[in-house]
Amino acid sequence: MHLSVIDQHEFGAMTEPHRRELQAHCYRMLGSVHDAEDMVQETFLRAWRRRETFEGRASFRAWLYKIATNVCLDALDKRPRRVVPITHQAQSTLDEPIPPAVTEPIWIEPYPDDLLAADDLSPEGYIAARENITLAFIAALHLLPPRQRAVLLLRDVLDWQASEVAELLDLTVPAVKSALHRARTTLAAQGYLLGSTVVAPPTLDKAAQSQLDDYMRAWETGDANALMALLKADATFSMPPIPSWYCGREVVGGLVAKTIFAGDARGRWRLYPTRANGQLAFGLYRHDPERDLYTAYGVQVLTIDSAQIADITTFRVPSLAPYFKLPATLEL
Repeated sequence: MHLSVIDQHEFGAMTEPHRRELQAHCYRMLGSVHDAEDMVQETFLRAWRRRETFEGRASFRAWLYKIATNVCLDALDKRPRRVVPITHQAQSTLDEPIPPAVTEPIWIEPYPDDLLAADDLSPEGYIAARENITLAFIAALHLLPPRQRAVLLLRDVLDWQASEVAELLDLTVPAVKSALHRARTTLAAQGYLLGSTVVAPPTLDKAAQSQLDDYMRAWETGDANALMALLKADATFSMPPIPSWYCGREVVGGLVAKTIFAGDARGRWRLYPTRANGQLAFGLYRHDPERDLYTAYGVQVLTIDSAQIADITTFRVPSLAPYFKLPATLEL
């Protein structure tokens, strides 16, 4: 079919089944759920305007990926690299004052698992979206220059051939292989191997659910010692957009005790279970005494390793709540 002869409604029916997989791809490229949504809209707009350029030599899906990748590369030319605190600066100590928040758009955002649900007409997109979405992978990925990032995603996540990637990015096959080698080397130096992080299962067993209940109780009662008991010895803790991060069970416990759990913290926090980046997550709510209810504070993502909590990253961005279908407020 020549796309030039179809109307906008028919074109929309062709593109819509690919929305979620393209949004996951754009998220990996940009590190922001907000930006990924915008990039997919721009991809569909460009595709419509350039529909006569689709020659049918590659699949319609591959054509959309080519447009989406180039849309992201264009955007990355004008934007700062996104990071998490651990890739932004050296770890902090309890003796240092907590630095002010960095409000520029430099922080990686969490990605709702609901947006990774299968598109009925694109099972291959479902598989691609589910793999390699963890925070650790996204953080490592964003240490790469944008074009290396694109090559790695297309080759190792989407399983494209080197020749296909070369055509998409207007590179030679040797240049693609070289970029892929450099990208893999960088990730390996960060201790990350593709497929090395196991995502949390959709249904928790009894022991894992009990641990999760203990975690929620520790937050909701403001019990730093109970929280510490759930952490690995080398657990890390951060709360972007505050740039500092902390490492070690005792250090994290000391930080929590003197800040977010300081004073009478019982009832200060409420957690609402969700999932992000294939990991366990919570909507975090803080009590507003003036309104006598809980208001959205951010999204908290847990990394579990050997049945213990290895990392807690709390994204203090209330505007993330709608993406996770979280309520803006919770009643007492």
